[in-house]
Amino acid sequence: MQRVVEFFKSQGSGLLMLFGIGTFLAILGPYNTSGLGWPWVWVYWTGLIGFGGLCGDGIVYVLNRVAPDLSKGVVYALVAVLVSFPVAAAVITIQGVFGPLPPAYVWPMIYGFVLVISAGVSGLTYLLERPGRAPDAAMPGRALTDKLPVKYRTAGILALQSEDHYLRVHTDRGDALILMRLSDAMAAVENLEGAQTHRSWWVARAAIDHAEKSGGRAELTLSNGIQAPVSRGFYPDLRDKGWI
Repeated sequence: MQRVVEFFKSQGSGLLMLFGIGTFLAILGPYNTSGLGWPWVWVYWTGLIGFGGLCGDGIVYVLNRVAPDLSKGVVYALVAVLVSFPVAAAVITIQGVFGPLPPAYVWPMIYGFVLVISAGVSGLTYLLERPGRAPDAAMPGRALTDKLPVKYRTAGILALQSEDHYLRVHTDRGDALILMRLSDAMAAVENLEGAQTHRSWWVARAAIDHAEKSGGRAELTLSNGIQAPVSRGFYPDLRDKGWI
């Protein structure tokens, strides 16, 4: 029972999104699926969305293994294209089981219909999980934010960069240079998911777009386009965390 509770705590938002999209499509009834009637049209769409989600997770896992340097935007685009193949095959199979099998010349059209839905789901997922989105409850401490210009005080923190006695704070609205030590700033963002990557850098996990590796060193490209170095001393810990 405890494992079930933990599963729903960790996967709850994903399941709600799955049922939400499936319900929306069932109500909309695209591609003449409204003729299935309730609750079968709902079972049909939530089942397909769930199957597509499982396939998408597998594709993401493989892409992260074979091409870890791909940006998240490219990964989501590839997932939309690739996941449409097994989902289209499922649609064809379902039609064949409950009615006449669609002729082969119709299959590319079915793939196209599925791709439209897959692209929409992938795009929505990317927007919800895009780099730079910080959890609503996770906010940096006022020891840091009070030193920032007003327009940056509620912005998402992407990275902290030490410059002599000053600190450059990179946010999703721009950057600002303030008088503060990196160690003090890191203490102010301890409730954010992030890590020190270099003696002069701290980076938020959500801000990472992709990593470029070379030997025992790496460079992190962030969502705002800047590149944060990873020194040899911090490389093993970040590698173990799955950052690089």
